[in-house]
Amino acid sequence: MARIAGRFGRVEPRASARAYLLGLLSKAERKNCWQLAEQAGHIRPGPMQRLLRYARWDADAVRDDLRAYAVEHLGTDGGVLIVDETGFVKKGRASAGVQRQYTGTAGRIENSQVGVFLAYATSQGRALIDRRLYLPEHSWCGDLERRRAAGIPDEITFATKPRLAWEMVAAALDAGVQAPWVTGDEAYGQDPQLRAALETHGTGYVMAVACSMRVRINHGRTPVRADTVAGRLPATAWQRHSAGNGAKGPRHYDWAWIHIGTDEHRHLLIRRNRTSGELAFYLCWSPTAVTLAELVRVAGVRWSVEECFQAAKSQVGLDHYQVRNWISWHRHITLAMLALAFLTAVAADAAPKRPTDPHRSARSSEPISLTVPEIRHLLTVVFDTQVVTATRRLHWSIWRRRHQATARRSHYRRRSTDEPAG
Repeated sequence: MARIAGRFGRVEPRASARAYLLGLLSKAERKNCWQLAEQAGHIRPGPMQRLLRYARWDADAVRDDLRAYAVEHLGTDGGVLIVDETGFVKKGRASAGVQRQYTGTAGRIENSQVGVFLAYATSQGRALIDRRLYLPEHSWCGDLERRRAAGIPDEITFATKPRLAWEMVAAALDAGVQAPWVTGDEAYGQDPQLRAALETHGTGYVMAVACSMRVRINHGRTPVRADTVAGRLPATAWQRHSAGNGAKGPRHYDWAWIHIGTDEHRHLLIRRNRTSGELAFYLCWSPTAVTLAELVRVAGVRWSVEECFQAAKSQVGLDHYQVRNWISWHRHITLAMLALAFLTAVAADAAPKRPTDPHRSARSSEPISLTVPEIRHLLTVVFDTQVVTATRRLHWSIWRRRHQATARRSHYRRRSTDEPAG
């Protein structure tokens, strides 16, 4: 709070922000304004709702503080920036950016919002350090009435997800984040403009692409599909490397690489599952010569962002919000990212300073290092000293049921109005 206190011009929103963060770190079942207000001992959710909607503070400035905090605690050589997206399933059509669209969260097309995120990963830990709410072009960008109802600023125009990703990467690099690599899945690796922007900036990348991606071999003279290249490789081209440690130990795959184009620092990297034979492909570029092991390391780091999403949603309520406004979305998401970065920093600082040994836990009786869930559990014991009386719990029960009754009457009235006269 000392880091971000100056972003709030008045004491009331500053106090609400502190209570909001403590609520995100608490054991509250749902991290929405109602339950966070109850957790903070308020008699109504008004202060939390004002914090997200009307209070004067800049969520982007807090984002900058969060990014600097994460780099301070996690920064080390070999940092990787990871771009990815996650979905937030929603009802109705009023929430900013919502529409029926594919989201990996549900694994299908759903009525949802999609946020594009930037994660920062090092050997010390990983954290989400930036975010953008994707605004669909046809259903939102040109609908002025819908934009105004959702509080979308006039200067916000349509941008593809790879474009949003580049904006976040560029902002991080300009802010001094030391990250020689960027990685992402096929949705970002397939975009030539994103790859070109990274090369112009001198930032290396290992980006996943589809098997149908055409690459140029034979010093750039012959275009060929990536999977065709893999099928022509001799057995001696494959090497066994670990893509990093997973929940069950090192993740070993067979890897091969081949020079493509006319640039000696441009490669097609191919991963083969040692059991199923399934292949994955990556376009790679670096400003200087690198080893196969380094490209494998960066490719393996990409999964860190999935762990960030899982922790952010399960531990600090990244997806628990009940807001529709553009500004409110960015404010909740930023505070949730800050709460997660705090837990990650504590875990990094508490980790024993010893060389990493993936086999140590198998032969040692020492407990594993503190994890983000375990730290949050311990913090709830420290901070949750408030004794909530039965009267206060009954007050909140009545409050919720009254508002639910109001919402139900509104739905019934709208439905009866929409039904054609019989």
